[in-house]
Amino acid sequence: MNPVDFGKKITMLRKKQGLTQSELAQRLNVSDKAVSKWERGGGFPEITQLPALSDIFSVSVDYLMKGSARGIVIAGNILVDIINMIDRYPSKNMLSTILETHNAVGGAVPNTIIDLAVIDPELHLSAVGKIGSDEQGRFIISELKKYGIDTSRVVISQNNPTSYTSVMTEIDTGERTFFHMKGSNADFSQKDIDIGSLDCEIFHIGYILLLDALDCEDEEYGTKMARLLHDVKAKGIKTSIDVVSEDSERFAAKVIPALKYCSYATMNEVESGKVTGLSPRNDDGSLNVSNIRRTMERFFEYGVRDKVIVHCPEGGFIMNRDGEFTAVPSLKLPKGYIKGSVGAGDAFTAGCLYGLYKGFDDRRILEFSSAAAACNLSAPDSISGMKSKAYIEDMLKNFERNELKI
Repeated sequence: MNPVDFGKKITMLRKKQGLTQSELAQRLNVSDKAVSKWERGGGFPEITQLPALSDIFSVSVDYLMKGSARGIVIAGNILVDIINMIDRYPSKNMLSTILETHNAVGGAVPNTIIDLAVIDPELHLSAVGKIGSDEQGRFIISELKKYGIDTSRVVISQNNPTSYTSVMTEIDTGERTFFHMKGSNADFSQKDIDIGSLDCEIFHIGYILLLDALDCEDEEYGTKMARLLHDVKAKGIKTSIDVVSEDSERFAAKVIPALKYCSYATMNEVESGKVTGLSPRNDDGSLNVSNIRRTMERFFEYGVRDKVIVHCPEGGFIMNRDGEFTAVPSLKLPKGYIKGSVGAGDAFTAGCLYGLYKGFDDRRILEFSSAAAACNLSAPDSISGMKSKAYIEDMLKNFERNELKI
């Protein structure tokens, strides 16, 4: 990139952040004249200043210098979902009827990355994870390639089969229960990722608590996941995490170390509450928005750099590093619209990642993400309901929203 184009880019990014030349100069510990010189096309900053510019503008160093967005990497769990639609969830030792069964890709990687590919087929998307040398692994690769997703970073386990989850979904409510076999996800670790060759704007990984090798303790960073995020972030790449819902007391020990090296953290109200110990709901089941907000503030204290996002059936919440808090209620959906909720959280996360990548403001991120999640609810599996960006934008115009008590 020549100095003039670089200057135009710095000017655009500075104004987008609402900064004056003087304010940017103060953050970089340089003079106003230096910033003015860059923006006039009179030269480049010193190379040591590029990481700071990258951090301030929430873009990568390569984007600053090359001027081209490099897409999103989605890493972590890859599995097959065996989806069973049932008439009701039975009490212990009682019988329930399976109405239909089919297989679909699942896990943080396929769910999130396919949703992104459907939202915007022009995105450069790369999957990172581990599968077994088996029919289910080949099925996953075949499905990802249908959407033009780069699967060259998906490695094959020599020890374990492809992971799978049996999903029991109640036909009337869409509520689901999961029975999981860890398989190849259990030995997915940093050695399976060529960090040196990563070339992306955002590196998103999920799910913490369901990646045994990365959930292990690390003497220096707390967990192996935290070490991985540190090393990725050191390349000037924005890092993002998601966690799995489980009934355990492991959340604080496994999630908090990772937050220190996160640009973005997205999870539901139950998961985020388990990290901090602050209940997201009152005794009557209603949302405790005050606790949700305090939880998000805690996440910044733990080290999250840019944004914390929490979602729940009632709506979504976002807080930025300046402490600004935004809440958007969920869409009103017609009776009978909901066919399932498998992957709804991943669909919401995909909407968030798209909004972050495209530079949406906080309210628009939540509005877009809530509509993406609503698309997901229209199908029984984790990906079939997703629609294009244009379709999602139409939903935002045509669907009303529920009320959300703040």
